Amino acid sequence: MSKKILIGPSSYGEASPAPLQLLRDAGYEIVDNPHGRRLTREDMYQHMPGIIGLIAGLEPLDRDVLEKSDFKACARVGSGMANVDMPAAEELGIKISNTPNGPVLAVAELTVGCLFTMLRQTAIMDRSMRGGKWDKRMGRQVKDLKVAVVGYGRIGRKTGELLTALGAHVIAVDPFLKGSDVDGVPLMALKDALGQVDAVALHIAGEDELLGAEEFAAMKDGIYVLNAARGENVNYDALFAALDSGKVAGIWADAHPEEPYNGKLLQYENALLTPHIGSYSHEGRVKMEMDAAENLLADLKAQGV
Repeated sequence: MSKKILIGPSSYGEASPAPLQLLRDAGYEIVDNPHGRRLTREDMYQHMPGIIGLIAGLEPLDRDVLEKSDFKACARVGSGMANVDMPAAEELGIKISNTPNGPVLAVAELTVGCLFTMLRQTAIMDRSMRGGKWDKRMGRQVKDLKVAVVGYGRIGRKTGELLTALGAHVIAVDPFLKGSDVDGVPLMALKDALGQVDAVALHIAGEDELLGAEEFAAMKDGIYVLNAARGENVNYDALFAALDSGKVAGIWADAHPEEPYNGKLLQYENALLTPHIGSYSHEGRVKMEMDAAENLLADLKAQGV
């Protein structure tokens, strides 16, 4: 049987060669992603014949792809699993794993950092100065800010911890949690939180729309939106209307409905945009990639390959 492993994420191994070396030392042949971007469904069909193991990013792993593959195991670099048809994988006997701990601090720190950037408008003033303008802008502080953290799992909780340490008042929003609080942090429904918070940070799993026209209408005027989840979680037509009206004072988007993103949001000076790099700290990336390699080797061994 072939002992080939396909590497989905184009940046895998850049932070450290150790994860790739671990796979090679175990006797597997590495097949690199040659495109320098996320693999499409057509790319998957082209590259996956004879591949028994996949180091996965966000490439589509639906039933059709999985059925046409020779995969025995797939190890996701990251925590979200929305791109994987889990029932199909189970039916086909393909072992699936993820790395939920590696990106936690990296994403949480970036979220807080980008909130600072929007509150003080530092990115806007930097661009102004480079254009020859001395454009001093009044900002806001994090202390006493009310922030709804939507999706209070590992990353959401760490974000909440960092914000609380800075003096912000955090509200947790998570339909999978019960009770009135989470370790002392108030737990509320999204519709109840939006009208009273100054900022909302998305850390949910899945690709369902969460912020649409109804949710933006319910928000407090001048709110800040931070999306470190998925681009599909935000209705962009409703977002544009909210930015135009001033309902939304600023948005940080790390995840986008299409990637690479080249859409209308680029036209807004109060939109802070990053190219889906939430987990891209050196330390976090190395941990995730090593965890994925170890997970894949363990699952392939369990499959007898």
